[in-house]
Amino acid sequence: MEATSTSTRTNSNNTAFSLISRGWKEVRDSADADLQLMRARANSFKNLANSFDREIENFFNSASIASFSVPSPLKPSTSPTEIDFVKKLQPKISEIRRVYSAPEISKKVLEKWGPTAKLGIDLSAIKNAIVAEGEDDFRGGIVGFDRRRKLGFREFWGEGKEEGGGQFGEWEPIRVLKRRFRELEKKSEFGEIFGGFKNSEFVEKLKSSLKAIRKEPQESKEVPPLDVPELLAYLVRQSEPFLDQLGVRKDVCDKIVEGLCRKRKNQFLLPSLSSGKSTLLDENANDELDLRIASVLQSTGHCYDGGFWTDSSKHHPSDGKRHVAIVTTASLPWMTGTAVNPLFRAAYLAKSEKQNVTLLVPWLCKSDQELVYPNNLTFTSPEEQENYIRNWLEERVGFKADFKISFYPGKFSKERRSIISAGDTSKFVPSKDADIAILEEPEHLNWYHHGKRWTDKFNHVVGVVHTNYLEYIKREKNGALQAFLVKHINNLVTRAYCHKVLRLSAATQDLPKSVICNVHGVNPKFLKIGEKVAAERELGQQAFSKGAYFLGKMVWAKGYKELIDLLAKHKNELDGFKLDVFGNGEDANEVQSTAKRLDLNLNFLKGRDHADDSLHGYKVFINPSISDVLCTATAEALAMGKFVVCADHPSNEYFRSFPNCLTYKTSEDFVARVKEALANEPQPLTPEQRYNLSWEAATQRFMQYSELDRVLDSEKDVKLSKTNGKSITKAVSMPNLSEMIDGGLAFAHYCLTGNEFLRLCTGAIPGTRDYDKQHCKDLHLLPPQVENPIYGW
Repeated sequence: MEATSTSTRTNSNNTAFSLISRGWKEVRDSADADLQLMRARANSFKNLANSFDREIENFFNSASIASFSVPSPLKPSTSPTEIDFVKKLQPKISEIRRVYSAPEISKKVLEKWGPTAKLGIDLSAIKNAIVAEGEDDFRGGIVGFDRRRKLGFREFWGEGKEEGGGQFGEWEPIRVLKRRFRELEKKSEFGEIFGGFKNSEFVEKLKSSLKAIRKEPQESKEVPPLDVPELLAYLVRQSEPFLDQLGVRKDVCDKIVEGLCRKRKNQFLLPSLSSGKSTLLDENANDELDLRIASVLQSTGHCYDGGFWTDSSKHHPSDGKRHVAIVTTASLPWMTGTAVNPLFRAAYLAKSEKQNVTLLVPWLCKSDQELVYPNNLTFTSPEEQENYIRNWLEERVGFKADFKISFYPGKFSKERRSIISAGDTSKFVPSKDADIAILEEPEHLNWYHHGKRWTDKFNHVVGVVHTNYLEYIKREKNGALQAFLVKHINNLVTRAYCHKVLRLSAATQDLPKSVICNVHGVNPKFLKIGEKVAAERELGQQAFSKGAYFLGKMVWAKGYKELIDLLAKHKNELDGFKLDVFGNGEDANEVQSTAKRLDLNLNFLKGRDHADDSLHGYKVFINPSISDVLCTATAEALAMGKFVVCADHPSNEYFRSFPNCLTYKTSEDFVARVKEALANEPQPLTPEQRYNLSWEAATQRFMQYSELDRVLDSEKDVKLSKTNGKSITKAVSMPNLSEMIDGGLAFAHYCLTGNEFLRLCTGAIPGTRDYDKQHCKDLHLLPPQVENPIYGW
């Protein structure tokens, strides 16, 4: 334990130092980049000044040579006015050089030359003059020069413009140079001066230099701020869950939003945004309001990831593979749906090898194991139970499943007949693997959860509802009141701790963020039995030699009450009908004594695996239960090619498409269906029906309805949408009222479950807010006082 603690602290220190080092490195790199940019711009200005200086010198030299040489008929002559201008301008060259090389100028350049600064001289006028000269190709000479004369040197050099137009207008050398050019303009003769400038080497070089350094000004990309109708529309959009609770339907909210946005519809066309790194995401490219909000957020540099109640530090996969943690409330050898189905889900998710999978199951101390596990089977260590689970699984799936099995502390509640977690279950998933969570029975897992919020620690949280708890609770004392409280607690915890909820059938409570889909399959072993039965029937052999049977945990809520009532009511109509019943449970003695007292023809046998050889010969499986959400035994019987007689109930909706499923609405229908099944032979399953019962199909449905396929396929939770050919982005976690309400509910639940008195009042097992010493010993954990110390000063 000391080594584990030391390793944990070392990893934490290394992580902290790496974060600090990375931060200093980013600051240093940013500063170096800024300094290099400043040097580059200063050198650019210096080179420009030197180039201008050389051009002026060349101009002076050419003028001097021309004044002492003999004119050639092949070369244009130099104007006396031009020579006079050069003589007046030449004494100022030394002053220009001195100003350019002065340190005050360099300082002024560095201060004023920012990221968006522009060259002080208005180069567009020069460019227009030069381009116009080439296009007009003299056109008589006098007309072209007249156009330049009308342009004037004041516009040529950018004088008379606003303050931001230039940064060098106040320099004395520039003013002198401009004044000399104006004198030249006034004194020159049209034809001679025009011809001299057109053919001058200085002008040609000046034209090429200006074309090289000329840059178009950047267009403004400002995004107008949101107006009041847009803010109101967004508020209504994000308040839809709250308004729904008040009776305001979604279509009414949509009409309100449409009315508020109608006046601004033409302005929702977003301006182009610069591409670059962003933590923004577009969920719906056609939703103009969301895109409008996203554009304003991006223009302000806003980057939202989290909220008032949330934690923004989440897992980011670094090894290229995503991590899926499946957390369930039971484990083998307890043969219950929440132990078997999550195990198969982990195996088939890991089979695709697209993601790493961890199955997190409860660990019970030996005293609780004796109460829960059948045949007095107990384990002395988690490793021993893990080997049992893996061997059981591999015998049934036929392949070696590559996933990790971990344990969290749990305690068995005799009153609730279920396992309750002890301590913060989320702590048993390492932060580096906290990417995607699948909570099997999310309401059950979070009734007394006092720890980190699942949606804060994980990027995507999916809940799978297995049990109709309200149906069980209504059968208890004061059941109506308890069911009312549990209903609202279930709504609270699933809304606060899940992003998506999957309900196996409509028999479950209607929970927030939920959709209905059967995401369970059957053990491949049952499909093989069905294939064997079909092959025997094709050969003319008798596949079924026995009649009807019922299999299930022997508690009243599992359909035994309905079964005894039906058989007692129609004892005469079903005279001679014999039913074998397989099961163990807390109510076994009471169930058997009631059947004996009513003189029902029931043969009670010990519970066994549904795939046991002794059950292959039965032709009819009877399941009158209406408390199940999706009966696994019904799916297994159909996979083996048997008849199934079950109630016309939402829990059996998925099985109605199978021809061998016979449903009844009344007790008289029950008698008719039983006689029909005993008198006929079941139809063999088609390949499509067999596939729909398999775990491959169930996994595919799970990936689709939980949106896990979209999450797993994305390297990052970021994608771009296109609006008018421009990239527009929306925040990964747009701040909205619904998320703040969910966070507030999670915070309130955390406070309530932290009070031991309130926990006991709501039926929690004493001392389950933290795990106990026996859990520390079995799972090699540090004591809770060490893991969560309380400091006071």
